Amino acid sequence: MPRRTLTLATRNRHKVTELAQQLSAGWEVKSIADYAALPHVEEDGDTFQANAALKAVEISRHVPGFVLADDSGLEVDILGGAPGVYSARYAGLPSNDANNNKKLLVELEKANALTVDKRRARFRCVLVLAADGQSVESFEGSCEGHIDLTLRGTNGFGYDPLFIPDGYSQSFGELANETKAEISHRARALAKFLHWASLAIK
Repeated sequence: MPRRTLTLATRNRHKVTELAQQLSAGWEVKSIADYAALPHVEEDGDTFQANAALKAVEISRHVPGFVLADDSGLEVDILGGAPGVYSARYAGLPSNDANNNKKLLVELEKANALTVDKRRARFRCVLVLAADGQSVESFEGSCEGHIDLTLRGTNGFGYDPLFIPDGYSQSFGELANETKAEISHRARALAKFLHWASLAIK
């Protein structure tokens, strides 16, 4: 049986290696860095699903096989789901983690979110699979928790030092990588894709 090609919409080689190790031998995993002159895709959708689909569908017009793209971010209930799709640039451009975290804490203070129940939040990830310019399937994962009012830990990035997942007393910035790999929003979305992939290759 010929191998199926899966291109990840990322230039991160670590992500490619990680996924290749989890897929069956029937898949060949590549990244967009393996191709020359692919178009830049503007992520201007208003949902994670829309942004992931924009990337996956457009890139799939230019490469063989399947393309898997993701978009993810933090949703805080009392802030109406913000920062949402603007998670990476919440404090404006140029963006950085420190400014984004600071803005989040300021917004929570404005919302008078003093108690944990008023700081409910989740990380959400959506993966979209596309081929030949068409969306094929999507896979969603989320990790529920709350926002702490103090930055905790240095293991991670983005809002990790502020996010305490349900069932844990440590932030994502304090938890071991192995634990995060089991419970994170990305891990849960990826598990759904891997299940699909295991059936699709048969």
